[in-house]
Amino acid sequence: MNFLWLEDFLALAATGNFSRAAEERHMTQPAFSRRIRALEEWLGVVLIDRTSHPATLTEPGEWFRALAQELLARVARLPDEARAVADASSATLRIAATHALSLTFMPAWLRGLESGAPVGPMQLVSDVMQQCEALMLQGRTQFLLCHGHAQAPGRLEAGGFPSCVVGADVLMPVCAPGERGGPAHSLRGTASVRVPLLAYSTESGLGRIMRSVLGARLDELATQVVLTAHLATVLKTMALEGRGIAWLPASLIQAELAQGTLLPAGEGRWNVDLEIRLFRTSGQLPRAAERFWDAVMQAARSSAGHGDRAV
Repeated sequence: MNFLWLEDFLALAATGNFSRAAEERHMTQPAFSRRIRALEEWLGVVLIDRTSHPATLTEPGEWFRALAQELLARVARLPDEARAVADASSATLRIAATHALSLTFMPAWLRGLESGAPVGPMQLVSDVMQQCEALMLQGRTQFLLCHGHAQAPGRLEAGGFPSCVVGADVLMPVCAPGERGGPAHSLRGTASVRVPLLAYSTESGLGRIMRSVLGARLDELATQVVLTAHLATVLKTMALEGRGIAWLPASLIQAELAQGTLLPAGEGRWNVDLEIRLFRTSGQLPRAAERFWDAVMQAARSSAGHGDRAV
């Protein structure tokens, strides 16, 4: 259906005369009549009573006149509505964050940024690292907040996405306390007593870091994977239940370490120092997003111990 047919029909409904309506529509009467007929065929009803003079609308024609006016008015409003949506979208920050950081690091980090200037409206997607990277590569988000490690580059590093270090974390092996108050499990497994591991799936960014940094050393231990999951929060719950050792970000287990419900299960050499990184899409971003990036860079430069770490 051609929207011009609606304007043709309304011109005919107003004049009741094919010749005059065709003249108003700047076409010949035969061409105009063909377009009215095409509209009727598309709808499957007769709109014009051609036996009367002037031509009058049939009952379906009267119904359709009101609908045609409404449709054309709606179409006329579309450019303004589209611009309003675009303006709102450009002012809204689209950020993806891995689950653990969206729960722990991100709220306080945003409060710190907002102490200098309002961040504005934000759309947050919290997911596993693999899915967050996909959203960035598809251009569906402008920023990604995630853990990182130099030995475990991801798809965004390979794609040349700019990033900035905005914090630090530690991935550490922990487990529930045993009957004697010490760790229920240790990283000194034997052939007869294997170390029960709570492992990350391949979709997890922390799992990628674990495999890259500690994979070879873990292969030397007598271990047994008792559970695999995407999320650090799930592994944390299983560790609290005493099911094994999980490598968890210190930011996620501060309260549990302080309360003694989780204990370090290995020496410091088993810890993995992590960066917390904000990636951005390449190229020019909307003004609100560029202002946000500038605020992030400024905060990173002024943060003691971090300096200017943008790459």
